[in-house]
Amino acid sequence: MPNLYIISGCNGAGKTTASFTILPEMLNCREFVNADEIAKGLSPFQPESVSFQAGRIMLERIEELINSGVDFAFETTLTTLSYINTIKIAKEKGYSITLLFFWLNDVDLAIERVKIRVSEGGHNIPEETIRRRYFRGTNNLINKFIELCDFWIVIDNSSKPFNFVAEGQGNTQIKIHDEPIWQIIKKQRDEKD
Repeated sequence: MPNLYIISGCNGAGKTTASFTILPEMLNCREFVNADEIAKGLSPFQPESVSFQAGRIMLERIEELINSGVDFAFETTLTTLSYINTIKIAKEKGYSITLLFFWLNDVDLAIERVKIRVSEGGHNIPEETIRRRYFRGTNNLINKFIELCDFWIVIDNSSKPFNFVAEGQGNTQIKIHDEPIWQIIKKQRDEKD
């Protein structure tokens, strides 16, 4: 059975950094589709200027990988619901869906981490976009995506070492590792962006 890994979380949560270790070394996954990396390939000095084109290429690549039946991963903030259909199609083609959600305990930490990334030559995200995505992604995780996944895990990546918060199989067999943090995350799903 092929595997689809969804690497998710707000901007600045450490998704890409974690992916470069977790995917090849721990999950033996060699295909990683990331719109930000695609944009850097298209326009290294102004990746923001080709974000729409990079997103389109990403979706085409995901479709190719699903049709080829190989293990792969993609990265998302979970702010769009368009991936719901992608997950359903992958499941119809026999994929096992695993979602890893990297959570930060404060939207201001997300903003600060993006600023640090920019100072190190990485891509920028406007502050208002980070704020909107922070809450919308958590909301969509709890209300839309968990139920679609064969396995999911939420990781608090606010500090080192990271902290496993919760895991489960769809809406069943949920195991809470850090109840206070899990309650904060569930409360955030109802906050407005």
